Amino acid sequence: MRRRAGLGAIQKHKLEQEKYREKGSEIQENQFQQMSKQLEVFRENLEEFATKHKSEIKKNAQFRRQFQEMCAAIGVDPLASGKGFWSVLGIGDFYYEIGVQIVEVCLATNYKNGGLITLEELRTRLIAARGRAKIHQEITNEDLLAAVKKLRIFGNGFTVVPISKGKWLVQSVPGELNLDQTLVLQKASALGTAWVSLSILTDDLGWNETRAQNALNHMVKEGLAWVDSQDTKETLYWFPSMFSQCVEA
Repeated sequence: MRRRAGLGAIQKHKLEQEKYREKGSEIQENQFQQMSKQLEVFRENLEEFATKHKSEIKKNAQFRRQFQEMCAAIGVDPLASGKGFWSVLGIGDFYYEIGVQIVEVCLATNYKNGGLITLEELRTRLIAARGRAKIHQEITNEDLLAAVKKLRIFGNGFTVVPISKGKWLVQSVPGELNLDQTLVLQKASALGTAWVSLSILTDDLGWNETRAQNALNHMVKEGLAWVDSQDTKETLYWFPSMFSQCVEA
């Protein structure tokens, strides 16, 4: 018959466990302090780098992307930092300026595309609007995506909808697209036609007619799609936001 552990043995065991916990906390604290010091050194080096290459960061899109990747690696967001060193660097101002111009382009084209525009068309129109004075400042899709991200502070009026690999639509009207509406846009993009039909959605996506028609009706109601009943076979639904994509194709 086994003897039960005495009170003294139990207390000794608890003391040992407490010591282990204290030692573990001490090790974690030391590691945290070391990491904090390393991050501070990285931050200082990053600030020195940014000061030295300020002009190139603002003018060279590839350089700018690599710089932001370095910032993200240590948890620094120069776009959100409006005070201190990062405000002096002015990178946030660069994206806020683009953000304002994105709003202007979206408002100017809203009447015909219902508040959806491809990122490529947005970029083309924005570059044209910026004029020759800033032709030396390359604007990339990554820059536009970063700027749109900052516009989300105004609510869900501005968001990015992925439609295929490397292609996006920028939505500039309140209200999020549901899954079915997004799938419809992705299908039109994949076809490269800027239009879909009821039969395409039922055949290619495996939907029943009610589901497909509900998605299309809502997009027509919101001004995202145009109805084309001239085809003798069936009604076509065109997406003006994708017209430029078809021209490029």
